[in-house]
Amino acid sequence: MHKPSEHILIIFGASGDLTRRKLIPALTELQKLDLLPEKFAVLGIGRTDYDDASYRRMISKYLEDPGEMLSMLHYLSMDPEDKDSYVRLSDRLTEMTAVRQMVPNFIFYLATPPGLYATVPAYLSKAGLTREQDGIWRRIIVEKPFGTDYLSARDLNISLLGYLQEHQIYRIDHYLGKETVQNVLVTRFSNGIFEPLWNRNFVHHVEITSSESLGVGSRGGYYDHSGALRDMLQNHLLQLVGLVAMEPPTVISSDAIRNETLKVFQSLRPITGEDIKNHVIRGQYMASHVRGEAMPGYREEDGVPLDSRTETFVAMKLFIDNWRWGSVPFYIRTGKRLPTRVSEIVVHFNPSPHTLFCERETGAGKGNQLVIRIQPDEGILLKFGMKVQGAGFKVQDVNMDFHYEDLTNSYIPEAYQRLLLDCMQGDSTLYTRDDAVEAAWRFVDPILRAWEADPNVPLHGYPCGTWGPEVADQMIEGETYTWRYPCKNLADDGLYCEL
Repeated sequence: MHKPSEHILIIFGASGDLTRRKLIPALTELQKLDLLPEKFAVLGIGRTDYDDASYRRMISKYLEDPGEMLSMLHYLSMDPEDKDSYVRLSDRLTEMTAVRQMVPNFIFYLATPPGLYATVPAYLSKAGLTREQDGIWRRIIVEKPFGTDYLSARDLNISLLGYLQEHQIYRIDHYLGKETVQNVLVTRFSNGIFEPLWNRNFVHHVEITSSESLGVGSRGGYYDHSGALRDMLQNHLLQLVGLVAMEPPTVISSDAIRNETLKVFQSLRPITGEDIKNHVIRGQYMASHVRGEAMPGYREEDGVPLDSRTETFVAMKLFIDNWRWGSVPFYIRTGKRLPTRVSEIVVHFNPSPHTLFCERETGAGKGNQLVIRIQPDEGILLKFGMKVQGAGFKVQDVNMDFHYEDLTNSYIPEAYQRLLLDCMQGDSTLYTRDDAVEAAWRFVDPILRAWEADPNVPLHGYPCGTWGPEVADQMIEGETYTWRYPCKNLADDGLYCEL
């Protein structure tokens, strides 16, 4: 990877949790890998009354080995909602670029509450800080959520595009920065054995899971206005669906790849009416004991109303109405307080058309599976049947697997390292485009509206430490099929599981 051109990274919300835990550590690693520009600085923006020295002392508490990063950190105390403060920001940036004798290229990172996503770009624009000219570039990174429904997402896009051009806007989804997510494209398009099978003729169904063992913790007040559908499914899981289901791009470029994922979102069959009750299951975790430890229910968490109907689990059956995937169901699920933290994609291939070997140790009647583990223990696994040693033709499932940790000579960057570096280099491939954001919300909106309008739509309880409501098991079509449970299958597939 080549170094990006010189610039200053301006972080709004510089004293917040995201900056401390993710952004500055990611920049520190990029500096150690010698991937930052020769002329580079970070200017933190926040209401907290720090100066350069006190800000560096605060950040140093969160870095095991800061290296040279602390000397690159600067701070400006200002209220991002005060438009007059942006004159001071402009003056500070002019001073920093003059001292370093550098081109005034800027990246503005909005590590702020979503309520400022429209305000900050507007004031930056009025201060002349978003204007590109004479080879000078200006970019802005926006954290999710990109709206709370279709209309708010559209309004946010209209607002951003009123002050910036689309090529300047980088909507970050850290899931897309994970190495294994990107490897979906390589697995599909660089291996002749997979792509010919990647369609309705050979795939029985596709399953995507993103589970968390933790609850909402101190985020109960925020989460109760979001829920699993908004917080995870609308963005992370649908982005994974897009990568799994997309057509081959003509070239590996930002526009080509994002054009193809957009087509997937536009092909999603709308879920409306009675299909919402049949194809979407929502749940909420209840108090229970997990490995001897008492776990509170969702309604017992801080900041959560006692009568809350916000879902902490959602499972969905969806279809993509195009030639490649017509009639193939995609099953996606996400939830909190499940048995373990794991994210994976499972492609279930059709079983052989005629069963010759009836005695099968595991997976009777099932086809082969390709498991792409996103986290933890990133890797890829292929399950297939082999003969058990001895007389007869007894068959059991065995695995061919690859773990990224086996590449001892390769460095696997964290998601924010990869995404920050991509933005610095002007590569938006792994960032979400405005039309894709709106298409995803257009698909999810009818479900949200139905839940809000009809109190009779079931909200199923599930004990902490289980895989969600039992009714979700009935979604998978076929007598021998169910969700894949990574922890239960640990002895079979060898993939790491926290349990």
